[in-house]
Amino acid sequence: MSKFITFEGVDGAGKSTHLAWFADTLRQRGVDVVVTREPGGTPLGEQLREMLLNQAMSIGTEAMLMFAARMEHIEQVIKPALRSGKWVISDRFSDASFAYQGGGRNMDWNRLKQLELWVHPDLQPDLTLFFDVPVEVARQRLANNVSLDRFEQEQSDFFERVRAGYHRRVQENPQRYAVIDAARTLEQVKQQLEKIIVSL
Repeated sequence: MSKFITFEGVDGAGKSTHLAWFADTLRQRGVDVVVTREPGGTPLGEQLREMLLNQAMSIGTEAMLMFAARMEHIEQVIKPALRSGKWVISDRFSDASFAYQGGGRNMDWNRLKQLELWVHPDLQPDLTLFFDVPVEVARQRLANNVSLDRFEQEQSDFFERVRAGYHRRVQENPQRYAVIDAARTLEQVKQQLEKIIVSL
């Protein structure tokens, strides 16, 4: 039985580190896992990712390019993998658009919902792991990065709005989310993730 699982959180929440471990743990238990990311996941998506992370653009352009990359990602990677019985784990999906463009950039929430309905009316993750962390902790973790993309270079108030955007999404559809306290140690987070894997 295929499953679609997404990992979400502000930059510096540690989700990417845990995603690799989560996927490896599932593989050790005999699950056929496809790991992918957004924006990206396809050759076109990776080209759009490069633009999105490094070129200045209007908020509307940014949102539409995110969903354009997502549409390609769904058609080329996610749906084919799910149809063949594989589990798909994606580093970000549409929740990120609501958090970053909706929360961080103050884009109209309903406009994003229209894009979501257009691009994937019949697809939502079976489970979303939201790695929640205070913004100051996330900023400290990013401080060691030599090269920051244009999202990571944003100020703390931007990330406060992004975090609030994620919380709004969780409140709208709580049964889809597992909220992870990502401020805890790696081992403590892994213990919570192990319980989730067992429940799956």
